[in-house]
Amino acid sequence: MRRSQDGGAQSGRPARALVALSKPVGLPVAGGAGAGAGGLTSRPAAGSPGQLSLEALLPQLSQRLALSPELHIVRAPGKESSGLVLLSTCHATTQRLQEFFVRARRTGRPPATYCAVTVGVPADSQGEIRTGLKLAQVGDARLVVPVAAPSQGSVARKEVKKTRTCYTVLGSAHGCSLLQLQPVTAFSSQLLVHLTLLLCPALGDHVYSPRVGAVLGQSFLLPAESTPPCTQVLPKQVLDRLRLTQQQVHLLPLHLHLHQLQLPAVVLAAPPPPFFLRTLHCLGLPTHLEPQGGCRQ
Repeated sequence: MRRSQDGGAQSGRPARALVALSKPVGLPVAGGAGAGAGGLTSRPAAGSPGQLSLEALLPQLSQRLALSPELHIVRAPGKESSGLVLLSTCHATTQRLQEFFVRARRTGRPPATYCAVTVGVPADSQGEIRTGLKLAQVGDARLVVPVAAPSQGSVARKEVKKTRTCYTVLGSAHGCSLLQLQPVTAFSSQLLVHLTLLLCPALGDHVYSPRVGAVLGQSFLLPAESTPPCTQVLPKQVLDRLRLTQQQVHLLPLHLHLHQLQLPAVVLAAPPPPFFLRTLHCLGLPTHLEPQGGCRQ
């Protein structure tokens, strides 16, 4: 856990107006139903009612750190993702930060940088994914599906949101990759769905990865509207490198980590969790995460 400065805001508050910590996989940020993993949001993925959550622990956390009881969540990754959580004790500072995040994304400088281990290697070492996204019923689940060419009306009615993610390949080996991801927009499960469009689903994605099929080593997209969630199927070489059987894959956590968050005067960083680093080592991928160039407008 690390305390940061006030993000450059001239509020007269002490340096502890902001608190940064690293969240493990599986810990919801709020209680009750919420959005899925894979997008930076101020209202991140939530768990079941009564389930332990970071939000429920805030009173104890503020007391332990001798902070104001006004401690609240500014930004956090989804429940199934790991990584940086930003908390604040000052609502005015939070408002200024939210405005900064909006300006940064509009100018093509997304403030959040994720890293992901993917099953597959993108055709290009650097690029972007642009598509419309919407929520749809897929079997018994409410999931995010892509809309390749959304109409102006559907966007205006907010039935579909135009989304964009920039990516850079930091390394690849044994049919897997380590990607840097920078979401320019924010939508539930955006990163996971965008990775499937690259034909490179995130390792440990047991919701959206079934949309990527393979025949004779060639990957292809299956219809999102008719492909329900199921345990990810991994190639034999990946199973061998991870020393897993396919029957054990359902235990594999999502390898999507919120690594860095740019504030007005400082960059906050959370190192990947041990399981993430072990996977990088097993797959022969880089274990030193060095952020690369950002998005282009």
